[in-house]
Amino acid sequence: MSTIAQKGHRDSRVKLGGSILVLLLLENGRQIRARMNQLSVNGGLVSFQQPLDEGIQVTVLFHLGSTSVRCRAQMMFPMWATKGCLQPFRFMELPDASRSSLKRELEALVQAGASQEEESE
Repeated sequence: MSTIAQKGHRDSRVKLGGSILVLLLLENGRQIRARMNQLSVNGGLVSFQQPLDEGIQVTVLFHLGSTSVRCRAQMMFPMWATKGCLQPFRFMELPDASRSSLKRELEALVQAGASQEEESE
């Protein structure tokens, strides 16, 4: 049984292993395609060839199940990996309806056996 839905527990990050495509729209109009490695209702972790500057704001677009998310996000400090880099982002203004839908989709993935870890703030 998942602990995500239980009150008093932090939301979990679900490990997606790059199975979800994400489009990042930069303020200069540039578009970058990436793969989502982890996702929670607070943000995610994407893999790139080259990192974006820490602290910049982007618009993140992706689909997970029947949920489509388009939200402003802030890029965090990148980490180099064996192929490119992994860079976390934090949602800035995820609407409540999108947050609820995303939480349901993430819970369904966990129920289906997706790996997860507790998110630390």
